[in-house]
Amino acid sequence: MPPLPPSERHRLSATQGWLGLGNWKEAVEEFKKLSPESRAHPDCMETAREIFTQAGHWEMAARIAGEIVKIRPEEPGSWIALAYATRRKQGGGLAAAREILTQAQNLFPKEPVIAYNLACYECQLGNQPAALDWLRKAFAAGSTRKIRSMALEDRDLEPLWPQIREGA
Repeated sequence: MPPLPPSERHRLSATQGWLGLGNWKEAVEEFKKLSPESRAHPDCMETAREIFTQAGHWEMAARIAGEIVKIRPEEPGSWIALAYATRRKQGGGLAAAREILTQAQNLFPKEPVIAYNLACYECQLGNQPAALDWLRKAFAAGSTRKIRSMALEDRDLEPLWPQIREGA
């Protein structure tokens, strides 16, 4: 796909700036200034997904994330965003998000965020042994200290905090 023209890149950057400030409403107003053709560009679609994510419109976030996975299946972040929105959308849930990330794990076995999120999903589904296995895979694929610190603050993994503190 060709790059966005400079004027559209500037508008997209302004939209992303508002998102960085946590102001999705202003981001929407800036996004509306993009041409319809530009809005179909994957970079703009990613930004639209983030707008819907920040706004808590999970159905739209999941729909756009699904389209992005079709366009950019080689990007682990696309799969992670799809699972994140799917978990939260009506009719989605943990099992559906786990299914998405299980597919992604097969494509990106060394991506620590995928393994970490699978640990969260398994733990919330009551599968603590599987959750510990995924967390250990996340440790092996990424920075053990950083992931352990994050895990000890993540409510999804709270049932595992004693094992994590002991060096799981």
